[in-house]
Amino acid sequence: MSDPAVVASASDVVIALVIAVPVLVVGGGVAVGLRLRGRGTKSRVPAGEVASDAPTDIELDRSAEAQDGRPAGGDGTPQVGAVAVLEAEPAEPISYRSRLGKARGLLSGYLGAVRSKGKVDASTWDDLEEALIRADVGVGATDALIGGLRARVKSGEIVGPDALVDALRAELVTMLSTADASLALPGTAAAPVADDEAPVDVWLFVGVNGVGKTTTVGKVANRLSASGTKVLLAAGDTFRAAAGEQLALWASRADADIVRGAEGGDPSAVVFDAVQRAASRGHAVVLADTAGRLHNKVNLIEELKKIRRVADRRPGRVVEVLLVLDATTGQNGLAQAKVFLEAVDVSGVVLTKLDGTAKGGIVVAIQKELGLPVKLVGLGEGIDDLIDFDPAAFVDALF
Repeated sequence: MSDPAVVASASDVVIALVIAVPVLVVGGGVAVGLRLRGRGTKSRVPAGEVASDAPTDIELDRSAEAQDGRPAGGDGTPQVGAVAVLEAEPAEPISYRSRLGKARGLLSGYLGAVRSKGKVDASTWDDLEEALIRADVGVGATDALIGGLRARVKSGEIVGPDALVDALRAELVTMLSTADASLALPGTAAAPVADDEAPVDVWLFVGVNGVGKTTTVGKVANRLSASGTKVLLAAGDTFRAAAGEQLALWASRADADIVRGAEGGDPSAVVFDAVQRAASRGHAVVLADTAGRLHNKVNLIEELKKIRRVADRRPGRVVEVLLVLDATTGQNGLAQAKVFLEAVDVSGVVLTKLDGTAKGGIVVAIQKELGLPVKLVGLGEGIDDLIDFDPAAFVDALF
């Protein structure tokens, strides 16, 4: 027979739990409701205003943790009635070698086969040519590289497979180093002041939708802001749904201001307003996002030409026109690029998602076939993963 005292004690525990659990759930719900109240009814950001209530990095991280069931506390314990402090995990150092494993894996088999041979023969050239073509170096660049190496082997300058691979590495570095990949940063020789009036530098970002153009604008803004430059973003893509909201979030993260226009409005008017505001409020640089619709090529080209003309009116001056390309599209990206070359005087290329493709040779094809320097490359999704292009480090990572 059960002890009445034990039964009563157990009943008390059950009753306490029945009362406590709903209280905790309701209390947590009230706290969350107070935190988020007003966000669901946020009105559209007026033209020319900063989206100051955009989620912060900590809020975004906290939301992600809630979705996959992780506790909010840094020590793994639930936090009730207090704000949990999130401890950021140490980030992986950004390097070409650590991020280009896919591209290196594609080349390693071919280069290993070449090095294993006792001499340079017909199969050696076949392996090298196939490796370069499969890596998306492009037919023109591949022919130039193979032709030059053949001549050096024939003359006796290069002897043996190992020397041939080393010579190929050196040729790639030389080919990628010929173009000027410097950015027209404020206060540098690349962006001289023409007169006594302090100009507003304008960087235009062009490219098709989906290549990471708006994200690139945000990451560049973060780089410039971190160096002490006062940055203003211009939401010139007025046709893509939510493009302005996306750029406003980046403005918040990068501690930059933003000018936005009405959806479907004139993008050149947005850029003009941004330049005027930058001049009046002391911003050194305007970074202008643009639309990338290719379904109507004529309209796109005319629109970009107009934006360029407007951005160049004093006090504005266009110092960079950066073509954003997705590395994973390979040779298709080159065909897209030619549309924008017709419209504006492109000064360089930003190559995104380079870490996500095995065809890293597209960098060579861009500089050889388009005659444009690759100035920035994206090696990840983090805000700091957009870095200056370094030919030697890039080729070393591939080899």
